Amino acid sequence: MVKVVDLTLRDAHQSLIATRLRTEDMIPILDKIDKAGFYAIEMWGGATFDVMIRYLKEDPWERLKIIRERVTKPKLMMLLRGQNLVGYRHYPDDVVEKFVEYAYKNGIDIFRVFDALNDVRNMRTSIKKAKSMGAIVQGTITYTVSPVHTIDHYLKVAEELVVLEVDHLTIKDMAGILDPYTCYQLVKSLKEEFKIPVDVHSHFTGGLAVANYIKAVEAGADFIDTAISPLAFGTSHPSIQTMYYALPKEHKPDVDLNVIREVSEYLNKILFTKYKDLLDIRVFMPDPNVLEHQIPGGMISNFLTQLKQVGAEDKLKEVLEEVKRVREDLGWPPLVTPASQIVGAQAVLNVLYGRYQVVAKETYNYVKGLYGKPPAPIKEEVIKMVLKNERPIESRPADLIEPMYEKCRKEVIEKGYYSKEEDVLTYCLFPDVAQEFFKTRIPQIMVKQREKDLWDEILGY
Repeated sequence: MVKVVDLTLRDAHQSLIATRLRTEDMIPILDKIDKAGFYAIEMWGGATFDVMIRYLKEDPWERLKIIRERVTKPKLMMLLRGQNLVGYRHYPDDVVEKFVEYAYKNGIDIFRVFDALNDVRNMRTSIKKAKSMGAIVQGTITYTVSPVHTIDHYLKVAEELVVLEVDHLTIKDMAGILDPYTCYQLVKSLKEEFKIPVDVHSHFTGGLAVANYIKAVEAGADFIDTAISPLAFGTSHPSIQTMYYALPKEHKPDVDLNVIREVSEYLNKILFTKYKDLLDIRVFMPDPNVLEHQIPGGMISNFLTQLKQVGAEDKLKEVLEEVKRVREDLGWPPLVTPASQIVGAQAVLNVLYGRYQVVAKETYNYVKGLYGKPPAPIKEEVIKMVLKNERPIESRPADLIEPMYEKCRKEVIEKGYYSKEEDVLTYCLFPDVAQEFFKTRIPQIMVKQREKDLWDEILGY
């Protein structure tokens, strides 16, 4: 019997409605999700943190507490971008350790840790801290297709993760380009080599994820990641309803379809009323073209926007071809945040101004080694064009970053934004956005402080 990780409250709505599902709309179904029979629910991390403070004006820490209070049977899982945490750059070790500590204290049971380049050095600090707190850790292999991304390559990444004593191994097919027979071979190889639980996470973008899960289960996968329809399929994941009927009796997950049906009906109602303006039919449809060009749909949308701004919409085909060349130049990075943005931006610049005649700051930092070690060596001629007379660093990128937690803590207190220790972490991760978010809470904080001052005066403190 395979176990299920439900993604409805995180990756599913991140994939289909731009991460906009509000906490208030999660609360009515939390009691049902609690008794649906899931092993775990992924409900935090990824883009949720940024979107909540930037657009929804909600506190991510409060969402975590609310869900933890109401969901007790399945484990709570978050997606952690290694040294990037839930941001888009590397943070120093002191911030990484504090973040993991407070995420665990507030209710996270499982940390799914990954790195865009599969550089395990960038995952080490968060994995060790989570393990020391008593959490379950999923060491994650970011899946992509290239001449260097062979089964042996992934086994070497897995071996490094197992050395760090991760509890599970996860195959993360974020672009939806994994195929069923590669999936079978990879799961089988991981199970035979390391004999620890394996989780398969596959997006339906290319239309293959249902078949991937069937073959994964046949190969011995312990967990599959699904979503509750209608927040399923398209650029999201197979629905748990579909997978239940697709799997043979001996592998069917022990879930309550009646409870899941109630959640599905609720989601249908709010999606086509409250969230209808966010629905785009294109993201609900599989795109087999991604299996050929391997470029996520979000990247293509960004290309169109960038090219339109400079009146070069006719250059899209050239940019898509240039992406392949840039990716090879840069050592075949998987097209996942932040590598996808780096490769994409440089491809546009190359088409518009000539190859590496204009170099984006992020490309310079990548070639310098500040994002980590690429899967394959960067072409020497590209290093010379980008870095001129400099050379890439050999050390772990975070070793070059000064500690910042105490400095941020002091700033948050001085600016009058401090209401709890978690505010310091929010500020560390997104200082500008966090300050705008904190301003919406100032009146409430001031009222609480005035009440405290009054009671202190009455009690003679």
